[in-house]
Amino acid sequence: MASPVVALVGRPNVGKSTLFNRLAGERLAVVDEKPGTTRDRLVADSEWQGVTFNIVDTGGIDPTALAGGEPLSVDSADYIQAIRAQAELAAREADAVLFIVDGLAGPTPADLEVAHILRRRGPTGAAPAPVLLVVNKCDNAQRRAEAAAFYELGIGEPLAISALHGTGTGDMLDRLLGVLGPRPPLPIEDDERVHIAIVGKPNAGKSSLLNRLLGQERVIVSDIPGTTRDAVDTTLVYHGQEIVLIDTAGIRRRGKVEPGVEKYSVLRALRAIERADVALLMVDATDGVTAQDTHIAGLIIDQYRSVVVLVNKWDLVPKDTHTMDDYAANVQQRLRFLPHVPVLFISALTGQRVDRVLPLALQVQEERLRRIPTGEFNRMLDEALAAHPPPTHSGKQLRFYYGSQVRTDPPTFLFHVNDPRLVHFSYKRFLENQIRKRYGFLGTPLRLSFRRRSGS
Repeated sequence: MASPVVALVGRPNVGKSTLFNRLAGERLAVVDEKPGTTRDRLVADSEWQGVTFNIVDTGGIDPTALAGGEPLSVDSADYIQAIRAQAELAAREADAVLFIVDGLAGPTPADLEVAHILRRRGPTGAAPAPVLLVVNKCDNAQRRAEAAAFYELGIGEPLAISALHGTGTGDMLDRLLGVLGPRPPLPIEDDERVHIAIVGKPNAGKSSLLNRLLGQERVIVSDIPGTTRDAVDTTLVYHGQEIVLIDTAGIRRRGKVEPGVEKYSVLRALRAIERADVALLMVDATDGVTAQDTHIAGLIIDQYRSVVVLVNKWDLVPKDTHTMDDYAANVQQRLRFLPHVPVLFISALTGQRVDRVLPLALQVQEERLRRIPTGEFNRMLDEALAAHPPPTHSGKQLRFYYGSQVRTDPPTFLFHVNDPRLVHFSYKRFLENQIRKRYGFLGTPLRLSFRRRSGS
């Protein structure tokens, strides 16, 4: 069952990121030892009373950038246009919204605009996501009493908190669980169908690729509802194999994301990635790999989904004999935490190499389902250990007894050792590289687990 998504919405400097970090808690404090994965975390897991949910920090709206270098007031028309787009996405895509306002500043016109959007139904008539009004920076009794001024927003009871000190956040989370309610299980899907998500930042060419794939194959079977608000998945048959193309929310919806809120598209990507076997990460060749691309790539790896990087709009890039190699090297450098991922240069507009997209995605899916016999795997492990013996730590030697692949989808390997604490991330990376050198697993993340053998 997919975790519900809770979006944090509000204008800058109201404390969204502070609340995000508090809700993420120790989960974000755990160091990710995968090399090259340092990046802004816009999405994190949170847990309250045994219920796990995803929190999304909208963040990233830069009033200075929107004004061409000059700071904007909170009432600027340009700024309100940006937060309007942000709020519309939240109301349409999230399961619940925490609308964060500043208790020191009091209600502003920008707050009123967001409140109006969050109450409004979507273009299809769908009800908006439930909203909790969270008044931040209420650090004392007087400020908590003054939070009542926010009733004028028409969102409901203001919940006074201090994200910095944690005051009131427990009551807020109790209310959040109440509005999320019980989560119905997702429909059971046919295991034989391969689910492929098309993800990427706005204007990377997702809809163009989808239309090209469907128009080229001309084998649409049906449109089926997805779990994302207003999204529709498309089922097609490709060379006798049934494929579900997961449409990133709004990919075929009219309109576009306003400038300044591109980071918020991670919510859309998260929804699609959760239901995918393979994600097609689209990069705009004219922009290169941006921070937003790395955010979405990080989401894919965090969900242990397989991935193919598609560099789109390749027809617009001036070229010489070295352009593709140089560009591929740059992609690998910017996405260095995805060294195992294939890169394909395409033009969804002209159709250049689009015929290779589905075969490559299906090849990656086959790699995802590969299973290595235990005997063969241990012979590889013995060779790896002989070539590069485990290091010692504080005079204690790491010992491997045996290993095995315990599951596919994603490929997961369990190693029985004398002390898992002795496994340094660099040696874990060495083992992963040895597995990939022998068996490939193109485009697919691997899980490596280490367990103390009984009696050791």
